[in-house]
Amino acid sequence: MEYSFLYELPKIVWMLIGIAAFLGVIGLMLVLVDVPRTRRDRWQAFLFLAPALVLLLGGLVYPVLRTTMLSFHDRSGEEFVGLANYLWMFQRPEILLVLRNTLLWVVFAPALATAIGLLYAILIDRSRFEAVAKSLVFMPMAISFVGASIIWRFVFAYRPADQEQYGLFNQIVVWLDGEPRLWLLEQPLNTFLLILVLIWVQAGFAMVVLSASIKAIPAEITEAARIDGAGPWQLFSRITLPSVWPTLLVVLITITVQTLKVFDIVRTMTGGNYGTSVIANEMYSQAFQQGQIGQGSALAVFLFVLVIPLVVVQIRRNRKARELA
Repeated sequence: MEYSFLYELPKIVWMLIGIAAFLGVIGLMLVLVDVPRTRRDRWQAFLFLAPALVLLLGGLVYPVLRTTMLSFHDRSGEEFVGLANYLWMFQRPEILLVLRNTLLWVVFAPALATAIGLLYAILIDRSRFEAVAKSLVFMPMAISFVGASIIWRFVFAYRPADQEQYGLFNQIVVWLDGEPRLWLLEQPLNTFLLILVLIWVQAGFAMVVLSASIKAIPAEITEAARIDGAGPWQLFSRITLPSVWPTLLVVLITITVQTLKVFDIVRTMTGGNYGTSVIANEMYSQAFQQGQIGQGSALAVFLFVLVIPLVVVQIRRNRKARELA
């Protein structure tokens, strides 16, 4: 073909062309915004927001609309079936189990991760080894969910009783004269063990954010409470908790959104088998493994609807915080 030589260019050439095009666009934007003061603000707003708006439309708005449309069609995406896919979600026992598991994740994971982070932040506040203690707890945040899942798969690993155990849990059981168990196969215990992985990762995030909020409490208030005879519980319930409550809600909402979208942990550790699947994992299984595009899309839309209220609450809280500032 006439332009076939373009397909033969080395990848490094295409990379350089892409970089040059990017720099050219940025240079053009900088030139265009350098116009008289009366028009510059509008040009700046349009030119700098335009790329983000294009990415938002192409990466979020269009997929949401497309997925919503597919959720009302059959597995091929051609025949309209109305609300059948949504009714299917609440009629099949295996999908009801998925919804129950997701509820367990949302109830336990954010609350426990936030509580552990808060407790740890209070215990190590202004201690001698605070920096080291924080680093140890925050370290799992540097690990991806897939990496953390692989680590915990070794922790839960099973071998028959007549063989040497290399899984930490089963080794402890053997030391206590017990029998090793297939931890990830026992329902509903396996779901809670998967939740433990998310708590292990997210507790460090909660600890760092809440620790910063605790340090922002004026020392005069704490000292005055101690002089008045307040004990540790009174200091926590009447000084610390009310002071960090707005930050606590932000952390709780953030971890809840992360929990609703959890996929990596379940996929890596059990593949969604043995009664451990959640909405995000089931959505992937239905759409890409079983070819049920309509049902997978319905699960995706349902998950999106669950996340929206949390995002709205977070946006409103941020807006109020800016107004008060």
